[in-house]
Amino acid sequence: MKNLQCLDIKSLEERAMVIRRHVIRMIAKAGSGHPGSSLSTVDLLVALFYNKLKHNPQQPTWPDRDRFILSKGHACPALYAILAEMGYFGIDKLDTLRQFGSILQGHPCKKTTPGIEISSGSLGQGLSVGLGIALAARIDKKNYRTYVMLGDGETEEGQIWEAAMAAGHYKVDNLCAILDQNGLQIDGFINEIMSPYPIPEKWRSFGWHVIEINGHDYKSILTAYDEAEKIKGRPTIIVAKTIKGKGVSFMENQVDWHGKAPSKEEAERALAELK
Repeated sequence: MKNLQCLDIKSLEERAMVIRRHVIRMIAKAGSGHPGSSLSTVDLLVALFYNKLKHNPQQPTWPDRDRFILSKGHACPALYAILAEMGYFGIDKLDTLRQFGSILQGHPCKKTTPGIEISSGSLGQGLSVGLGIALAARIDKKNYRTYVMLGDGETEEGQIWEAAMAAGHYKVDNLCAILDQNGLQIDGFINEIMSPYPIPEKWRSFGWHVIEINGHDYKSILTAYDEAEKIKGRPTIIVAKTIKGKGVSFMENQVDWHGKAPSKEEAERALAELK
């Protein structure tokens, strides 16, 4: 069982617009959240969930499903919107983001939300967990793949590099990391806070296959996912150059929108752009 729709690029772009509108509405209604980080991930997530990931919304714990881990858990509004659109839970639940008792908390929670593989949000941990899951697949002789989305600011965490070293050493080729390289973190530009550059060279030095793409170009994204699946004998990382706040002109590449909800007027302006 799997939920591969294999949409064409135009359809993926239309899906992405729907997801971005959900993100703006959810965060505006909640009065808190991370619009910039969520919007930069949308195209990467839409391509993955609609055209690559083997999964089943009617059976979220299907043993042979591919696993997806959102290590940068603060970007969960984008993931929640996709899960709702794909039928993991009702779209009406999106209006309950960050409310007491909601299944949609400010960071992903495995205990409450169908489709969430691990509780995340404490930055730096997702790749280690993804590595463990990928190794378990090898031990159990299962064919599922594990995908982990990281933030570029998140790679300032030392645990990321422990996991990167271990994955390279054990040649874990069923593991694919996706780096959302939007260049910004909560305090400013990452190259000014604690620069991880040059990013591709660092990952190659740990034995990873590196693919560099435009993270908003669907042809490039889909080609990268296909290439990653074919690589044997080493893990793969897709370094995707993205734009923080992608799709909303006044949010794009602006650090202030890392973790600030739009006002009613700002949300209306954003939604007007996302047609």
